[in-house]
Amino acid sequence: MEPLHYLLMKTHGAVKRAMLAEGAKLGLTPGQPKILEFLMNNGESDQKTLAADCEIEQATAGGILLRMEEAGLIARRRKDGNRRSLYVSLTPRGAEMARKMDEAAREVDRLAASLLSADEEELLKNMLASVRRAMTETEEK
Repeated sequence: MEPLHYLLMKTHGAVKRAMLAEGAKLGLTPGQPKILEFLMNNGESDQKTLAADCEIEQATAGGILLRMEEAGLIARRRKDGNRRSLYVSLTPRGAEMARKMDEAAREVDRLAASLLSADEEELLKNMLASVRRAMTETEEK
């Protein structure tokens, strides 16, 4: 069997390709689906928090958000007393796209877990969360 890092890399690539293909069907570009998902799950957020959670560089996030704003998917505004931070929220069109992308993501999840029992799927999610925690702790050192 291949080493863990290789299996994780190949699995990530396959899931990413599937998600990008689903996003492309909706006219979304790379980066946009995960921002829609973040905003759908968390509501309005400042750009810095959004970029960090989506693991996108702030400069890259700014470009993606500009295109999303131009497409009518998000709105950006400043909050009272905070002239430095822009806050991002979904527009009604963005909320609809987020809902459609969520349906597509659930289908990708079903496909990814199609050879697993419900218990195996839950175990896999727990194990992947542990791997992520271990990698995040290593990055912070």
